[in-house]
Amino acid sequence: MSTIRTAVFPVAGLGTRFLPATKAMPKEMLTVVDKPLIQYASEEAVKAGMDTLVFVVGRTKNAIIDHYDKAYELETELGLRGKTHMLEVVQNVVPDGVRCVFIRQAEARGLGHAVLCAEPAVGNQPFAVILPDDLIYNKGGKSCIQQMVDVFRQNEASVIGTQTVARSESHKYGMVAGPQISERVARVDDIVEKPDPSEAPSDQGVVGRYILTPGIFDKIRATERGAGNEYQLTDAIANLRKSEEIFAYSFEGRRYDCGSKEGYLEANVEIALQHEDLSESFKAYLKGLKLD
Repeated sequence: MSTIRTAVFPVAGLGTRFLPATKAMPKEMLTVVDKPLIQYASEEAVKAGMDTLVFVVGRTKNAIIDHYDKAYELETELGLRGKTHMLEVVQNVVPDGVRCVFIRQAEARGLGHAVLCAEPAVGNQPFAVILPDDLIYNKGGKSCIQQMVDVFRQNEASVIGTQTVARSESHKYGMVAGPQISERVARVDDIVEKPDPSEAPSDQGVVGRYILTPGIFDKIRATERGAGNEYQLTDAIANLRKSEEIFAYSFEGRRYDCGSKEGYLEANVEIALQHEDLSESFKAYLKGLKLD
């Protein structure tokens, strides 16, 4: 089971925290500097060796489908104008050898249900789940999902990405606890979706990166609605833990919660400061900025 070839992107949410920007545009198409969030996520999967990208979309997400489609008119025009670099940028949204699959989630019923929708494309193989809202940046090092693939290969078991969070914020996360196996790896003995701070089992919160065995699908089907009256992936993982080992991995890198306005703005500023074309001029702008 050591090869992970498929990544699932649950992108059917409404993005209400970014209204009115997301009234007609998917939140996953919001850009950080010069790329939409969904492209950061798909590039992370491709760099980790995945060649099948499964997008679970809603009715209002056609812009995502268009982004991963071939743009004949644009590519022709760029070629005629000799804009070779920009042509390569457009064509590399979907690199050679990578295929995109789009599955419609007719009704938003939670992350667990969105992952279950991907089962026909995933089949009986382990797979990654990447939430584009969580942009995890590790310039110069392995991406979060690459690091997790390495952990999966060592243990042949599901892996959940985690980070330390304030206990007062536990109601925003799935929280995990278990014995430490190595510096960044722990076995998951307990996992709870959005517990009250007084009931949080630890300070380790689940972020939007998972590698899951196909056994998760039966567990989702057997899981009842949970927090928010939705089918929670965390609850299904808790059931999977009863029959399989699961590991938590505290990743290397900086996570930006781009589902929040503050996290989204932080991502734009900090990634712009590391951008090869913008870093120096943008840094000079920020140094000269005078705030009232």
